[in-house]
Amino acid sequence: MNRKDYQQSLDYLYGLEKFGMIFGLEKVEAILRAIGNPHLEVQTIHIGGTNGKGSTAAMMASILQQEGYHVGLYTSPHLIRFTERIKVDGKEIDQEVVAELTEWIRERIETTGVTPPFTFFDFTTAMALHYFKQKRVDLAILEVGLGGRLDSTNVVDPLLSIITNVSKDHEEVLGGTLLKIAYEKAGIIKKGRPLITAASQPQILRIFSKICKEKDSPIYRMGREFSYVPCEGGHFNYQGIHRRFWDLTVNLHGPHQIINAVTALAAMEVLDELGYVVSNEAMINGLNRVEWPGRLEMVCSSPRVFLDGAHNPAGALVLKESLQKEFEYRRLILIVGIMKDKNYKFILRTLAPLADHLILTQPNIPRAASPELLQKALERNGKKAEIVQDVQKAIDRGLSIASSEDLLCITGSLYTVGEARAYFLPKEKL
Repeated sequence: MNRKDYQQSLDYLYGLEKFGMIFGLEKVEAILRAIGNPHLEVQTIHIGGTNGKGSTAAMMASILQQEGYHVGLYTSPHLIRFTERIKVDGKEIDQEVVAELTEWIRERIETTGVTPPFTFFDFTTAMALHYFKQKRVDLAILEVGLGGRLDSTNVVDPLLSIITNVSKDHEEVLGGTLLKIAYEKAGIIKKGRPLITAASQPQILRIFSKICKEKDSPIYRMGREFSYVPCEGGHFNYQGIHRRFWDLTVNLHGPHQIINAVTALAAMEVLDELGYVVSNEAMINGLNRVEWPGRLEMVCSSPRVFLDGAHNPAGALVLKESLQKEFEYRRLILIVGIMKDKNYKFILRTLAPLADHLILTQPNIPRAASPELLQKALERNGKKAEIVQDVQKAIDRGLSIASSEDLLCITGSLYTVGEARAYFLPKEKL
């Protein structure tokens, strides 16, 4: 394959973004029919929720791979490369395969009369499911793109569903209240299929329990059917459905990752009940070896530089807690770039007061908020900030003023984090 074929495939795929978000399953189901309904031949686990979906999915994939299963993983968005979205046993799909599948699927949908508009996510979801079928995976873990009920991934009938949590995000699409958002996310609950959730709000748990009862679906809730006790140094004890573990650790930073880990462990117990044997050893080793870039990820040690895609209010609160409780530093230098369709006022109000030096920037994407817009929001709270338009130049500036005792944190959007990661890890661009 020459590089041109792959680039032409990406041009076609990203060109589908002109249709925006088209919610509903009609188009993705039509594409899947055109390519032989691969989703009917792949055993899946479906993960939704506002935050923590990707981390939980990565932990589950790591555990299952430790047990020796052949595991597919479909997540979004990517940080640097499109191929990050589709993996088998931790290995990204080859660029050559992306080019071949894009061309083949295009031919199939044209032959069978599937006409636009359909979305980037409709097409890539179908591509992932076909690839997992080709690779004969034992299990495929699918992360919901947005919401749940009308998300392209909701074509599957999974072995089990997971809803990590529910908080406000994408309110213009999912609804302006937590209850409306919860109903959208509950759309992934399937008849007779277990639900695992770490949601904590009583009214949301009542919704989930009601829907599970109507669908005769077992429900496993954090704090009821399974729970944990945090210990010193980021360790924790797990009290599960049938198993108990003491002094566990997870190879990801932040107290919120313990909640994701506990959710993953509970899912493994349920999966074990469904006939997919998962040993204690695999559970422990999977958590110890999991990798999930861009979430409190350290990319430089002197000065210490952390990347975190805190792109919504709940994510900002989690990052704030981590910065206050998990790290020691002389000064915090914060570089922030946020999407204009996000609640940037809340994110800034949460994170800006922590910073000794604040740099506002803008990733190279049309949806990004201008640093001037962010600065205007800050001025109401009397917080001063420096503006550096380009993410790479913002990092240069941050590094130039950081001492070895300082902490440099780059956050606000996964797009900002992706550009920062390419800066520190240039080989990842390849």
